[in-house]
Amino acid sequence: MAYVEKAETAIVSGFVQSLQEPRTPYISPKRFSKALGVQVANLAQLTGVHRNTLRNPSSERLQGRLREMVKVITAAVTLTGDIDKAIYWFRNEPIADYDHKTAAELVAQGHSEAVLAYLRDLENGARG
Repeated sequence: MAYVEKAETAIVSGFVQSLQEPRTPYISPKRFSKALGVQVANLAQLTGVHRNTLRNPSSERLQGRLREMVKVITAAVTLTGDIDKAIYWFRNEPIADYDHKTAAELVAQGHSEAVLAYLRDLENGARG
């Protein structure tokens, strides 16, 4: 069990580090959009900010939204065991309990805590 947790921690740590804006403490919108497989303009939609805001990585609103998305994706790694699978789930898997919206749609609407609670329920075996 400890080995699995260490592996997941390494996966998550590497993913988060890969998103860092060079020489800054910020998540890079460009790197994050590449990791998600979306164009930067679509990232603006997912984060709920104006596309011009993406040019200012230090925007607190932008960074807050990006952190929420990263938090949900990294939480999904505990279930999938893989960053690519977690990103796929985040973008594509409808969640029946939330009107069949994807985690990405829910986070864009400001419901990241609900998605995290859903993931905790799955991790704890609430779904059969």
